[in-house]
Amino acid sequence: MELKKLEYDLTVCKVEAITDIDMTADFFFIGKTDEEISLVCKTDDTPKKTTEQDDGWKGFRIQGVLDFSLIGILSKLSGILAENSIGIFAVSTFNTDYILVKAENFERALRVLSAEGYIIV
Repeated sequence: MELKKLEYDLTVCKVEAITDIDMTADFFFIGKTDEEISLVCKTDDTPKKTTEQDDGWKGFRIQGVLDFSLIGILSKLSGILAENSIGIFAVSTFNTDYILVKAENFERALRVLSAEGYIIV
């Protein structure tokens, strides 16, 4: 299975309103519940007004379109990283999953996954 590195720094934050988010940015995830609006975005695109913010993330995505019948892909990746004391922040799209790790753990995470047979592109 191929994992594609994202070449930019990422931020995980909370905003008060959707209107605080630059909807023209080329990469972001929004999660909205009755309790919060969470945003994952390129650090350079972080809104000026956040209620909480955590910078210093890097990420990769599972290449290709994952069928909904596939089971355990994210579980296996997160398990390997957990065994190596690497925490994750995962987000998903209709097509695939994205895994974020703190920047200081990024290269080690890729080495560990490569050693487990994942192809890093």
